[in-house]
Amino acid sequence: MKFCDECGSMMKTEGDDWVCGSCGYEESRNEAEEAKTAVTTQGQEETEVIDTSDVSAEDMGPTTEARCPECGNDQAFWEMKQIRAADESETRFFTCTECEHKWREDDH
Repeated sequence: MKFCDECGSMMKTEGDDWVCGSCGYEESRNEAEEAKTAVTTQGQEETEVIDTSDVSAEDMGPTTEARCPECGNDQAFWEMKQIRAADESETRFFTCTECEHKWREDDH
């Protein structure tokens, strides 16, 4: 990611150049410099899948109003987990109270 030296907006890559979508400023890309600042997931731990099929409804935790994409039910158990980098928001996991379909929501 690069920010414009002229106006401070985030720049986008177009071929061999960085281009500012706000003011049109252009700058040549430097592959060696970009390689130094590349973000990787190397060293981050994998999360494991937890089987909740034998857990009773009372032990599943709190519920909230959330529409199930499978059956349309409007109640789901929920929990939040930090599965990405510490400086990113938590991920919300839902389990439908009717059909037990599982889904997640990330902030983007």
